[in-house]
Amino acid sequence: MIDPVLMEQFAKLREQGMMKIKEEKEQGKKVVGMYCTYSPQELIMAADAYPVSLCGTKQEPIAAAEKVLPHNLCPLIKSSYGFAATDTCPFFNFADLLVAETTCDGKKKMYELLAQYKPMHLLQLPQEQAAPESKDLWLQEVQKLKVRLEQHFGVELTPSKLRAAIKLANRERKALRDLYELNRHVPAPLTGLEILTVAHNRGFYPDKEKVITMLEELTASVKAGLGKNEQKEGPRILLTGVPVGLGSEKVIKLVEELGGTVVCQENCTGYKPVDVLVDEDENKDPLQAIAEKYLAIACSCMSPNAGRYELLGRLAKEFKVNGVLDLTWIGCHTYNVEAYSIKKYLDEQFGLPYIQVETDYSSSDTEQLRVRIEAFIEMLQA
Repeated sequence: MIDPVLMEQFAKLREQGMMKIKEEKEQGKKVVGMYCTYSPQELIMAADAYPVSLCGTKQEPIAAAEKVLPHNLCPLIKSSYGFAATDTCPFFNFADLLVAETTCDGKKKMYELLAQYKPMHLLQLPQEQAAPESKDLWLQEVQKLKVRLEQHFGVELTPSKLRAAIKLANRERKALRDLYELNRHVPAPLTGLEILTVAHNRGFYPDKEKVITMLEELTASVKAGLGKNEQKEGPRILLTGVPVGLGSEKVIKLVEELGGTVVCQENCTGYKPVDVLVDEDENKDPLQAIAEKYLAIACSCMSPNAGRYELLGRLAKEFKVNGVLDLTWIGCHTYNVEAYSIKKYLDEQFGLPYIQVETDYSSSDTEQLRVRIEAFIEMLQA
């Protein structure tokens, strides 16, 4: 059983992060807001600024966003814009600069509108990972971000600062990965909602040393309890697809209310960004190492997207899953189209049951989803 005191610390971490950033801003600290795992946080850290996640996982600001954005757009995009338009995200308010990326058409066009609120640096993301020209282009984009940060904050991003930032960010990735991998154990010691709470809230806290210590303490506590008073668990579910945060967790909650356990979240708010570390070789150009790590992220905006298939297959084995739930936000065309191939791959290569759930942030379809997910879990139990 997880230590409730340690979990409560993570539950409060977002609020504490808001207060710490406010205090640091008053002392002259700079803040850079990010929306996506493709944004290289190491450059921001090397510029002596805080990289922080920005709000975009709640339903409330969507109505305001729909006064400007199409109704049938992805809820993540609408929520992100709505928070800015309504001035209800404190982390957006604290940000001196936004770093964004051209992952999908909806996001990159929304960023054009968002730029009226804050200075923005847009990374032009290539959408074929293996091609040499893509690697060259992405390295150039990382170099451009370095120049922008140096000019914007009046600092120099030296190789030594970049290498120090790489090591710190890698330590956080390793600490997160160690926690996630506890759920390889049967039964899983962590629920999907507990994992999400940790992963979501730590992105809003600027002191990475404190976050790493908290993660290591939580991992040690959970590990110490393995094998004690274990309960039989229901079907082990691997969640894949779109990013999820607190406020958009209704599918995870339904799975676990209905007797399943989300033992692993492959998505870019879960395991995906910690799977590959930045190369720490002292003889390697740190910008090259950073570029290689981030371009390797297996998002559905990539074509082809072989990395997602490889990662899903590996995680399905390592976490001993009984089925896969592929979550797609309404209007997210890349994940929606890719669902067909993912289902085929999991069926043919692993014989794994699969369900795709297409929804948004609202609660309007909760009961409909409950019926579908309950039937899926009952099939796995049978």
